[in-house]
This record gives sequence, C-alpha cells and structure tokens, in this order.
Amino acid sequence: MTSAPKGARLVASLKRRFVTVNDDVRVGDRDVNILRPRSAEDLISETDFERDERLPYWAELWPSSTILANFIAADTRPRTRVIELGAGVGLVSIAAAIAGHEVTATDYYEDALAFARANAFRNLGYEIDTALVDWRAVSPDLPRFDVVLASDVLYETRYAPLIASVVDRFLSSRGVAYIADPGRVAVNAFVDACVERNLLIHTRASRPYQAGTVRQSITVYEVTRA
Repeated sequence: MTSAPKGARLVASLKRRFVTVNDDVRVGDRDVNILRPRSAEDLISETDFERDERLPYWAELWPSSTILANFIAADTRPRTRVIELGAGVGLVSIAAAIAGHEVTATDYYEDALAFARANAFRNLGYEIDTALVDWRAVSPDLPRFDVVLASDVLYETRYAPLIASVVDRFLSSRGVAYIADPGRVAVNAFVDACVERNLLIHTRASRPYQAGTVRQSITVYEVTRA
C-alpha cells in the first residue's frame, strides 16, 4: 500500500505528461472515476508499431471493461487472488479490489500500469500491485491465480492461441477465468484454443452496453480446468 504523497505525485505526474480526461463509471453501487489519456491515437509510436505492431489500445475505456467490472463486483466468491490481463487504465482491477480481492494488474505498457495505479489510488486510497507482462514471454516468477480477468483482448486472430496459453499459464488448479468480449474476430479461435488445452469454456453471461451511439452485446466467457 502506497503513501498518500506518493500516490498524489503519481497522479500529478501523469497529468503533466498527458492530456487527460475523466470518465465516471458506475460499478455496482458506487461511482468510479477513471483518469486516462484524451486520445489513444495521440500515443501511437511508429517505432513500437514497426517492432511488434504495438498500438496503445490501453488508453481507451472499452465497453467490455465496464461490463466485466460490474460482473466481478457482483461476484460473491470469497476474497482471493486475482490477475487482470491487459488491464489498461485499471477499471476492472479496481472493481475486483472493491469486491475485496487481492489484485495484480498487468499490461504490456508501463504507462498503462502507471494509470492503473493512479486510478486505484484516486478511487481506493492505495495503489494496486502491477506487473509488466509480455504474453509471448511470461516470467516464470509470476504465480498462478484463483481468478484471471481480461476484457476485449481478442481483437486479432493471432491472439487467440496466445490468450488461451496465458490463461492456462496463470490459472490455478481450481481457478476460473472470465473473458469479456464484444464479438471480436478471434473469439471462436480462442474457444477452440481453450479446448485444445483441455480447458472448459462456456458462456457465463451476456450483457447489453449502450452509451451514446455505441451499442454492443458483451459476452462473458468462463474458463476452468477440466
């Protein structure tokens, strides 16, 4: 748990480095205020893209994350260890922390993790744990978790086996993963990749999302070991 001065300095630093906006999101019975960069497009780096086609999707607040945040906030399971894959600005991880879980937020971008910690501090009064994770080369030092969370991570076909492999890597023997998806291109291949790894997968929930002109149907998939 970080000190208040340290958390406040982190928030101030991000506001100096980025042009930011604030989004209010209803999670359960409380409002969560998310600080994020105003435009993901402003953060695109040609160097990053040329190296590994990396794009700053982390800077957006995706509808799937709102649905998954409310899903995990309403889950009645006992306090446990939770990891979020591709945490971005931290909404889902914050919701899991509100529900009483011990959370580790992970992402491929250091800046995303800084925003996740800052948003946790702003909403919870402390920073959550974070870890920089490359899905292609997960550190053997990271443990397994009882709950694995991810929202809108299946936006490219090549990610289907990769995400299934990462879920398999982090999921404890009796753990459960919840993957929220709005119908991205790789979802069917992800289901197949889970089956190939002897993981059981089924639809746990389907939720509508509407905000302005954005309308999506978000599916929450549940993944467990056979």
